[in-house]
Amino acid sequence: MRRLPAKDVVVIGLGWTGSIMALELCRAGLDVVAIERGPWRDTPTDFPPNVAPDELRNSIRQDIFLRPAQETLTFRNSLEQTALPIRRFGSFLLGNGVGGSGVHWNGQTWRFLPTDFRARSHLIERYGEGFLPPDNTIQDWPMSYEEMEPYYDRFEYVCGISGKAGNLKGERQEGGNPFEGARQRDYPTPPMRQGQAPGMFAKAAAELGFHPFPCPSANMSQAYTNPYGMRLAPCTYCGFCERFGCGNYSKSSPQSCVLPALIRHPGFEGRTDCQVTKINLTPDRKRATGVTYVDLQGQEWEQPAELVLVCAYGLFNTRLLLLSGIGQPYDPVRNEGVVGRNYAYQITTGVNGFFDNVEMNLWAGAGAHGMIIDDFNGDNFDHAPHGFVGGAYLAGYATNARPITARPTPPGTPRWGAQWKKVTAESYNRTANVGTHGSVMSYRGSYLDLDPTYKDQFGLPLMRLTFDFHENELKMSRYCTDRAVEIARAMGAKSMQVGYRQGPYSVVPYQTTHNTGGTVMGNDPKTSVVNRYTQSWDVPNVFVSGASLFPQNAGYNPTGTVGALAYWAVEAIRDRYLKNPGRLVDA
Repeated sequence: MRRLPAKDVVVIGLGWTGSIMALELCRAGLDVVAIERGPWRDTPTDFPPNVAPDELRNSIRQDIFLRPAQETLTFRNSLEQTALPIRRFGSFLLGNGVGGSGVHWNGQTWRFLPTDFRARSHLIERYGEGFLPPDNTIQDWPMSYEEMEPYYDRFEYVCGISGKAGNLKGERQEGGNPFEGARQRDYPTPPMRQGQAPGMFAKAAAELGFHPFPCPSANMSQAYTNPYGMRLAPCTYCGFCERFGCGNYSKSSPQSCVLPALIRHPGFEGRTDCQVTKINLTPDRKRATGVTYVDLQGQEWEQPAELVLVCAYGLFNTRLLLLSGIGQPYDPVRNEGVVGRNYAYQITTGVNGFFDNVEMNLWAGAGAHGMIIDDFNGDNFDHAPHGFVGGAYLAGYATNARPITARPTPPGTPRWGAQWKKVTAESYNRTANVGTHGSVMSYRGSYLDLDPTYKDQFGLPLMRLTFDFHENELKMSRYCTDRAVEIARAMGAKSMQVGYRQGPYSVVPYQTTHNTGGTVMGNDPKTSVVNRYTQSWDVPNVFVSGASLFPQNAGYNPTGTVGALAYWAVEAIRDRYLKNPGRLVDA
C-alpha cells in the first residue's frame, strides 16, 4: 500500500452531496480530495445536444449505470430466505461516475411535509400508537421542517428549481401546493409550460375537488444563473431526462450547478475510477485517519485526512460503515444495533388511460413535466377509516414517449403481430398516465447487512438487502391507485390499464431508485447511526450524507431533502466542528 500526503478532508463519492460539501469546504479554506468509484462525466460532451440521444445504449443497455461487476448486492424478501446476488439491476438503477444519480435523474424536486419530520409522534397524537403497523420502527427526524426550510431554499436556488409556491410565510398561494410547509420565498424560476396530458389531469382533478399544481422541476423553465455563477438554459422538452444526462444545461445536476465552480478551486482535487474499501481508524476506533482505496490498476492507496465525508449512494454508505467497523451492525432478531437499520423504499403504481381523438404530443416531455395533487400524500387526509398510514402524491406526468420503451396498448391487445402494430400506432399518442408515488415505512425486518457468503472483486462481503412490501403499504397504494383511476376516468379515458402493486417485492422490474435508510439520523445513539448534524456517534470526524439518513421514506422523491441535508451538515461542519473538533451533540 502506498501512503499519500495528508489532506484536510476526504470525500467519498462525487455526486450531489459530495460536490456541494466539497465546494463549501474548499471555500472555507480547506484542502479537499474527492474519491469517486466511477469515471469522470461531463454532460455537454457525454450527451451533446447536436447528437441524437441513444435510447438503446443508455436506457436499455444501461451504459451510464453501475455495473454489477463493479459492485452489487444480494437480495431476499425475508430472514428465512437465502439471499442471491443481483446480476442485473432492475428495480433501481444506480449512478456510476462523477455526478452519480444526479446525472440521470428526472428532476422532480420536493420538500418533505412538516409532519413527515415528526412522523411517529404526529401519527400517535392523531391516531394512537395502536394504529401504527405491526413491527414498525418509524422514527421522528432529529430536526423540524422549520429548521430545514432555509437549506431546502438554498438547494432549490442552486438548482434553479421551476415551480409555484403554495405557502409563502404561512399565506396560501393560488396555483401552488396548498399542503406544503411554509417557505420564505417562491421558487427561483416559474413553472414549466404544461402539455395536453398534464392539462387534462389538472382539469379533471380540480373538477373532483382536488388541488392540482405544477411539479417542482429541475428542468429549467427559463434561463437561470445560480448563486455559484453557473448558467442553465431553458428546457427543450426533448423527452430524454431519466436514464440520460442533459448536454443542454437544462436539467440541474452536479455538472451544471456545482462542479464547474468546484474543479476550478485551487483547494480541490478529484480522483476517479477509484474504489474506497475502508475508512481507516485509530487503534481505539474513536477517530478516522483517512481512507484506503484501490485504483484501476489494482494499486492500493492510503489517503490520510482529518475529516472523512461519506457521500456515496446510500446503500454503499451503509456497506462502507459496516466494512470499516463504524457503529454496531443491526440485528433484526434482537432489534439491537443501528448500522443497516430502517431500510425503506418507495411504492409506485400507474394507470394508463387510452383516449379517442385526443392527440397528446407525448414526445414533447421532460422528467418533471407534469401536474400533481397532494391530497392523498403524507397525513393530508384522515387515515382513520382506511387502516393504514402514509400516502402518495398523484401525478399527471408527460416525461417522454421514446420509441423503444413507450409502447402502451389497451387491455386485450395481442402481444405481437399485425394487430399489435396497428394498435401500437393508434395508441402511441393517445395515452396518458396517472401515477402514484408513495411512502414506505420502516420495519424491523427490512434492513441491510453484510452477506455471509458472497464477496466482491476485493474479497469483501457484498451488501445484503432484506425487504418486502408490508400490508400497510399495499393497502395505502391500492387506495391511492383507486383515486388515480377516478382521475383517469374523469379525464375521459375510454379504457384503462391499472397497475396495482402486488407483493412480494421484486428486484426485477424498474420501480424507483429511491432507496433510503441504513445510516439513519436521530437523537438517540441506540436507534441512529449519526446525530442531527449527520455526524457519526462513534467516530466524530466522520459525517454521512444522502438518503441513507432517512428514518423512513415519505411519499416524495428524496433529492430535494438530500440536497438540503448536505447544506445543513456542511454548515455545522464549517461553523461549529472546525472551530472545536469533536462531538457536536452529547450522546
